[in-house]
Amino acid sequence: MELFGMMLAGELPAPPIARTMNMMLSEVEKGRVVFRGTPLFDHYNPLGTVHGGWAATILDSALGCCVHTMLPAGIAYTTVEFKVNLVRPLFHDSGPVVCEGKVIHFGRTIATSEATLKTLDGKLIAHGTETCAIFPLGSKG
Repeated sequence: MELFGMMLAGELPAPPIARTMNMMLSEVEKGRVVFRGTPLFDHYNPLGTVHGGWAATILDSALGCCVHTMLPAGIAYTTVEFKVNLVRPLFHDSGPVVCEGKVIHFGRTIATSEATLKTLDGKLIAHGTETCAIFPLGSKG
């Protein structure tokens, strides 16, 4: 949690992916995070909509980071599997979106989370779930 607090306070820079994807962490509490982002024309696919990978990336960030908020010092995680359902297209003029991730289960070796991606007026764009492996930092699996 300290890491995320330092990012929110501007004491640590956001990871480079945040700049590339035009998204940022905006809220953090134990077991929950919120990212905000705005898709750009640069994120378009050949069909003329924002690439589904953009939605998947912001969802994956929220899904993983909410698990990260639960970790004690010396413990790490990695994504084992994630699933995304894209239910509405995004365009560069769709405006800002909000992605909220919440931990569903946090065990000794496995954690699961869920997230939603919505427009500012609450329309669902995409939702997803993730499974993360929990392990001691520096261990070799």
